[in-house]
Amino acid sequence: KNEVAMGGVRTDKARDADRKPAEMLAFAQVRPGQTVVDYFPGRGYFTRLFSTAVGPQGAVYAAAPQAWVDKLKGKPLPPPVSAEPGRANVHETVSAASLNVPVKADLVWTSQNYHDIRIWGGAAATAELNKAVFDALKPGGRYIVLDHAAQPGLDEAGMARLHRIDEALVKQEVLAAGFVLDGESQALRNPKDDRGAQVFETGIRAHTDQFILRFRKP
Repeated sequence: KNEVAMGGVRTDKARDADRKPAEMLAFAQVRPGQTVVDYFPGRGYFTRLFSTAVGPQGAVYAAAPQAWVDKLKGKPLPPPVSAEPGRANVHETVSAASLNVPVKADLVWTSQNYHDIRIWGGAAATAELNKAVFDALKPGGRYIVLDHAAQPGLDEAGMARLHRIDEALVKQEVLAAGFVLDGESQALRNPKDDRGAQVFETGIRAHTDQFILRFRKP
């Protein structure tokens, strides 16, 4: 198993069974010394993993979308991961039309949040995000989108109700931004999820069918 995922430096290991961090890091192809952007990092689960994986010569940018900050209406963001011991390579930033990262990245990662950007701002918002990611990456850089799978053709009202998104729509939008599809992971698939329930419902929460797509900037 991936030694980063199994290491003793994290306090949020209770979520590992549902999130499969070793598989995620392997699929994301994270290496020491790389620059990683964790877009819409939430409470920092993946930020911590990336911080350990890239090591002291690497950097992790936890990029909070401006739209999320606006939704909080003055409430504080989750405590910064950069303030935790051993996380000097983590940097918090707020992203609007650009990811607001000072160097070109090897990887941009977003987990269970692409649908939120789509719900809040429609196709224009995800188009803006995908362009910002493309611009932020080095040539050959990777963009990974992990999200709750919807039934094919789910409309925007359904996205807002269920907090899911059609995998085909994500592919269409990201490819339109100039990326190529580089890989797909089945690690978080759950065939028992009929993709019709709201993701926070008891019984399905933390057990949704999730797609993981790896795109590459040519």
